[in-house]
Amino acid sequence: MIVKLLTTTRNGAAATTQWNTRLRELAKQSLYSEALTLYLHMLRSGSPPNAFCFPFVLKSCASLVLPFSGKQLHCHVIRSGCDPEPFVLTSLISMYCRCSLIDDARKVFDENPKSRELTVCYNALLSGYALNSRVFDAVTLFKRMRKVGVSVNSVTLLALVPAFSFPEYLGVGRSLHGCCVKFGLDVDLSVANCLLTMYMKCGSIECGRRLFDQMPEKGLISWNAVISGYAQNGLATNVLELYREMLARGVCPDPVTLVGVLSSCAHLGARSVGGEVEQLIKSNGFGLNPFLNNALINMYSRCGNLVKAQAIFDAMSIKSVVSWTAIIGGYGMHGHGDIAIHLFDEMIKGGIKPDGAAFVSVLSACSHAGLTAKGMDYFTAMEGKYGLQPGPEHYSCVVDLLGRAGQLNKALELIKSMQVEPDGAVWGALLGACKIHRNIELAELAFEKVIGHEPANIGYYVLLSNIYSEAKNLEGVLKVRVMMRERKLKKEPGCSYVEYKGKVHLFLAGDRSHPQLEEIYRMLGELETLVKEPNGSKTNQERNKELLAGMGVHSEKLAISFGLLNTEPGAEIVVIKNLRVCEDCHLFLKLVSEIVDRQFVVRDATRFHHFRDGYCSCKDYW
Repeated sequence: MIVKLLTTTRNGAAATTQWNTRLRELAKQSLYSEALTLYLHMLRSGSPPNAFCFPFVLKSCASLVLPFSGKQLHCHVIRSGCDPEPFVLTSLISMYCRCSLIDDARKVFDENPKSRELTVCYNALLSGYALNSRVFDAVTLFKRMRKVGVSVNSVTLLALVPAFSFPEYLGVGRSLHGCCVKFGLDVDLSVANCLLTMYMKCGSIECGRRLFDQMPEKGLISWNAVISGYAQNGLATNVLELYREMLARGVCPDPVTLVGVLSSCAHLGARSVGGEVEQLIKSNGFGLNPFLNNALINMYSRCGNLVKAQAIFDAMSIKSVVSWTAIIGGYGMHGHGDIAIHLFDEMIKGGIKPDGAAFVSVLSACSHAGLTAKGMDYFTAMEGKYGLQPGPEHYSCVVDLLGRAGQLNKALELIKSMQVEPDGAVWGALLGACKIHRNIELAELAFEKVIGHEPANIGYYVLLSNIYSEAKNLEGVLKVRVMMRERKLKKEPGCSYVEYKGKVHLFLAGDRSHPQLEEIYRMLGELETLVKEPNGSKTNQERNKELLAGMGVHSEKLAISFGLLNTEPGAEIVVIKNLRVCEDCHLFLKLVSEIVDRQFVVRDATRFHHFRDGYCSCKDYW
């Protein structure tokens, strides 16, 4: 109807203006295909295109990534004599950049003398270089811009700064920050937010926070940049502290904020805070947001509440592969391999094709549950049936799968046959399996390989030291300690979190800083006395006595003692530990769960352990 109306309008400038108005409306509404169709009707009607219509049709080509159509439009621009127009030039450069034809964009820029005098043209090309990761070209062009005296504005910096949001480019990013100050652009909120994001993505958290604190005006984007930066750098406690400050200042969070907060709740096991966020999601009308629902599934799974995670999953009207991956990974982490496999198969029957992340989740689930044959079937199907090339993350899962099952030589052969370079995680999985099965010779090989990839990862040194220690190889233990001392590596302290009344309580190994110090240690002393009392067969008694004799004051024991002191009888206690739970503490928690008739849910560095009635859900397979 619109086309018919416009084609019946008299020819001339008035008709062209009406076409341009409609083209602008369609482009503004992101109806790009309709805009291009309308442009064709405009040409057929005999109305000549002008400098006002080309920016809209070029934008439509760029958004749809139609390089051939874009080149045709370029011909139309030249034929109509509109190529010297600044906005047409800018649109041409942007179109070629968005279509990944960056060299063609540069030709447009270089061949028109007028473009080399215009800030908008420089900005368009700088944005294109950033978009196409042409970092050196972006820096060179910016220097040239300054040399010839073309003015720099906030758009220039907004185009340029994102290109340097990687740790290796932090120095350049700081220099650009200096330019912003020099040009007086640092007071622009958009520029400040861009710099803030750059610092956070580069891992320069202190610089980012300093900039945030100095900002006279902070918008929601500013808060989100810091919260996301903290979350991506594993600073979960900082996320929750900043989130509380944000709420206290009356700033209303959006879905981006809440995804970062839920990620941190998952990391810390802060289930009650996560529950509060869920209520906020519902009250703010974000309940249908798939990103938030996926984050909630992950949060509840990692906080030990699979029932709630499953309920959220079931309530989702549309489940993406990310949603399925989250719930499969949750069950796998808790050792429910059979359920994880059932869900994976159900996802495929529902017509959703698994991606690489989905295979990582199901392979990990098979590993934790000891489902070796099923895991190998999935690994074979990954490439053979679904055409997905396994990456190092998939190989590390399969090496772990074979290694836990005692098939160490087969795991080594798999590594040797890999089509990609094995990384530290792959060799680390083999090293972990060597500890389970006490294979020193293969452990030494795996260790040599893994530290070649991750020489500063203290966990691998500790793992080899423990392997030597269990084999009573004191010379080996000493060798590892000397190596650590020479490389100035310190063992990461074990810590455990337990949440109580909305507050996360942190305990370190041997910690004596908690306000309830005396009560906690008194409780722990009573528990240690009770677990050493004779119980069960003579063989088990001797084995338990041997393990319990070496007990130290590890963080999970303090967390459990705190939980027993402060929670109601019969209440479940959830503990999050940063390291793998040791064999001594694993036995201790099994025995205590039977003595006090409680369920302890402990998430360590590898999986969940559900302790109840003297047994663990992992069946001592971790």
